[in-house]
Amino acid sequence: MFDRSLVAGDIEAYLDRHEKKELLRLLTCGSVDDGKSTLIGRLLHDSKLVYEDQLAAVARDSRKEGTTGGEIDLALLMDGLKAEREQGITIDVAYRYFSTEKRKFIIADCPGHEQYTRNMVTGASTCDLAVILIDARKGVLPQTRRHSFIVALLGLRHVVVAINKLDLVAWSQEVFERIRADYEAFAARLSIPDIHFLPISALKGDNVVDPSANMPWWQGGPLLAYLENVHVGADRNLADLRFPVQYVSRPNLDFRGYAGTLASGTLRPGDLVLVVPSGSTSRVKRIVTFDGDLEMAVPPMAINVTLADEIDVSRGDMLVHPGNLPRIERDFEAMLVWMAEEPLAVDRQYFFKHTHTLVSGSVAKLHYAVDVNTLEQKPATTLGLNEVGRCQISLSRAIPFDAYARNRATGAFILIDRVTNGTVGAGMILQRQSGPERGRSFWEVEPASDLLRRQTSPVSGEERAERLGQKAATLLLTGLTGAGKTTLAYALERRLFDAGRQVMVLDGENMRLGISRDLGFSSVERSENLRRAAEVARLANQSGLICICSLLAPSEAVRELVRETIGADRFLEIYLSAPLEICRARETGGMYARADAGEIAQFPGVSAPYDVPAAPDLVLPTHELDVDACVDRLVRLLEGRGTI
Repeated sequence: MFDRSLVAGDIEAYLDRHEKKELLRLLTCGSVDDGKSTLIGRLLHDSKLVYEDQLAAVARDSRKEGTTGGEIDLALLMDGLKAEREQGITIDVAYRYFSTEKRKFIIADCPGHEQYTRNMVTGASTCDLAVILIDARKGVLPQTRRHSFIVALLGLRHVVVAINKLDLVAWSQEVFERIRADYEAFAARLSIPDIHFLPISALKGDNVVDPSANMPWWQGGPLLAYLENVHVGADRNLADLRFPVQYVSRPNLDFRGYAGTLASGTLRPGDLVLVVPSGSTSRVKRIVTFDGDLEMAVPPMAINVTLADEIDVSRGDMLVHPGNLPRIERDFEAMLVWMAEEPLAVDRQYFFKHTHTLVSGSVAKLHYAVDVNTLEQKPATTLGLNEVGRCQISLSRAIPFDAYARNRATGAFILIDRVTNGTVGAGMILQRQSGPERGRSFWEVEPASDLLRRQTSPVSGEERAERLGQKAATLLLTGLTGAGKTTLAYALERRLFDAGRQVMVLDGENMRLGISRDLGFSSVERSENLRRAAEVARLANQSGLICICSLLAPSEAVRELVRETIGADRFLEIYLSAPLEICRARETGGMYARADAGEIAQFPGVSAPYDVPAAPDLVLPTHELDVDACVDRLVRLLEGRGTI
């Protein structure tokens, strides 16, 4: 599998070429006796990557401990523990390195027994791709589903489902297609973007390195060809600069560098960087490595960064770009895999190891445990060995992090027992929720401390009204997408401003580009977006301003909460009553088409309800009136209320 002529002619050129090959980390997993170790042994053997003395030793051990009836048992290349050979199973994760002309590989052979699931989590945590084996005689088993769930949980984007032992089912295409359909039905509920199916016989070598002559119906190529060509470079996060500092390097008085592994993003000399959590800024002076300075660093390079300014940077800090910050918080939600015999104790203090930071904290609440066979969410008060659950984490101090789905390096952590110093759990941080707990919104949440007191201005509302010549008010313009809310809000602002009024607009789209950029479009998140707008509008009213809010606001109940927040005497609800078909024709951004296609979930008027206001202060048929006529009616409403 390598160019012998190049080795003979120019060994340095060969080594340089070998060093620059792309590395693919993969694991094999599946149920017991599905053939994981045999597959890797066959891959190494048929690629001519096993030394003769190794092969002779395996042949000798095969006669004593093998399970192939006197033939060479290639599984013994991976199962090196005495207990593994005695039982014919994999117990611990075994790693093997090999290389072909196109790529370098590190394979992790993971155990199949349920009791060793924690070992499988360890093996999968650094991999780019998973090979999940299925015995063609048995089909999809509970451990197959368990490992598939964990692979999805750990963020692996590429999965090869190798349906093995086709030689024992007469090379049947029907069996292969049936198992593929069963697996696809289960995997539809998992977040695995790239699944590739492959029929093989690891024992016989069919479709492992070379195409199978026994399965002419398969034209998809062998496993090795897929592994050599699957594209994983796009999986790296090059958008978010995250450089956790592992060590401050001071070899002499003239050098201060910050060493670590670049987790994501790119870094160049001259880049402006910000240190979190301190907030200090500087520019990158040099990127130093053992082989010399770099003009650009990419993940996962180990580098030493020097800065232009003498600022305080310590182990556990993180260098980021100023316009692209991680979350810096004490509390977050995570999926947790429990890896200890002693069960999880909610509210007990553990150490949390995140990048190079060690901080104390606790699992404040366990929302549910996951049945990895059915993906059912079950109520639970604790997690036992190898169980998975969703929980609320509370730390003693804030740390910088990202969601695991966005950045595996800064979104992962481990739990350490404070007494034994043993690793007891591994966690993956979830995207921010719009409320602190599942099923609750921030409308119901008390402030974070009972020491907080609402402050009042010495300037009264009456004084502001007299000075500004207007009374504070909030107008909520609500209606379907395309009804004209934004157009009308800015037209009214123009009219009032030209008349000398103090006025501002809170537009829903601008809210989502700024203060609500972390929110999605579920009903809970729409509610939270409206709550934030209401709080800003209330503050604007306290300063004497007229605030015009153009928001879809589909829920009648949430609009009533806005009324309570603003105060009924200051709140005006305006319903733009353009019907759905008119709104569809007006809207030019393609949102309705995407909602019809299922690309936008919970879209009011299409896949989610819009509650028509029961008793609005004004109804504007924007499909019948032009903008000026609508503004005239709004001005008359404000005059009638004594606002202007």
